[in-house]
Amino acid sequence: MRVSKLTRALASIALGLTTLGAASTWAADLKVGFITSLSGPVSSLGIPYEKGMKAALAYKSELAGRKIQVVQLDDASDPSTAARNARKMIEEDKVDIIIGTAGSPGALAIAAVARETKTPLISIANANLNGEEGAWMVTLPQPAPLMVTAVVERMKKSGVKTVGFIGFSDAWGDLVYDALLKAAPDAGIKVVSNERYARADSSVTGQVLKIVAQRPDAVITGTSGTPGALPYLALAERGYKGLIYGTHALINPDFVRVGGASVEGLLAPTGPVVVAEQLPDSNPMRKAAMDYRAAYQKANGAVPTDAFSAYTFDAWLLLLDAASRTKGEPGTPQYRVALRDAVVNTKELVGTHSVYNFKPDNRYGSDDRSRVIVKLEKGQWKLVP
Repeated sequence: MRVSKLTRALASIALGLTTLGAASTWAADLKVGFITSLSGPVSSLGIPYEKGMKAALAYKSELAGRKIQVVQLDDASDPSTAARNARKMIEEDKVDIIIGTAGSPGALAIAAVARETKTPLISIANANLNGEEGAWMVTLPQPAPLMVTAVVERMKKSGVKTVGFIGFSDAWGDLVYDALLKAAPDAGIKVVSNERYARADSSVTGQVLKIVAQRPDAVITGTSGTPGALPYLALAERGYKGLIYGTHALINPDFVRVGGASVEGLLAPTGPVVVAEQLPDSNPMRKAAMDYRAAYQKANGAVPTDAFSAYTFDAWLLLLDAASRTKGEPGTPQYRVALRDAVVNTKELVGTHSVYNFKPDNRYGSDDRSRVIVKLEKGQWKLVP
């Protein structure tokens, strides 16, 4: 039987439309840029963040029939590299949103690129920018004032009257110190030192000698990850017997391993996920935390022992929720704007660390529900009532 020219033409058009449809489906996949620190001094945080992304993908890798593609790059703990990575992802890979990175300086560098290119950023490091400077970002880790206030309340209960401070000489150290200065006076506590060191430093002996000379009742640090153990090691070497405190940025197995006996008894605030099995069933974050743990074990072959991987998982939950409310086609400037609007207007999203509520003019989404106090006992974090 002879096939007419018209039939062949219609078949050709149908094939072309099918091919175009397949290409459109591929192009409509949601693309996520993920930047973390797999090398350098912040890698003790960056590696857990990567494990959290693996857990997130194991939990859910598509949305409403759309695949979610992840483009990942290592910033080597360098803010300049973080910014270059972000620009490459946006201009070459055409990502719709960025999640990253492991350190506050890197997150701030990405935020500048996100603002310039009008690309939404979910920061998994503690970074805060006011007004238009931070209009394209939200920050998942609990803000320093929220967490430091909880520590100061615990200090007051323990009778602390003077406290020494040592922290990183960067944005995170500034955030913790500023929060301490605001919270301490109301609790009748005097801050007697403001010592700093770089994340890559190998010794803080000089700084700790100055603190010990002040004989404070307690010491708190504005540090994170493995480099955050240095002050506690130095305090122990100098025979310091006062109380020791930290922040949620220290809840990391490498910190516990390196700190050893010198960090035994450390008190710190953290998200509920760290002690999920110790939470009452009534806690809204318990289920989310247990779902995360199951996904983490499936993806990484072990149970999580840090707080950081859960921030990446929460970023994924936030992305899924916001994208489900976003209209339009991924890969376009219009979609990025709509996705940003959905992110910054998120309401009562239950995560592992917090129940998130964002506003367009507020970078942080956490409240008092996102903090508990834990104590390090024999290498394990225990919930403090």
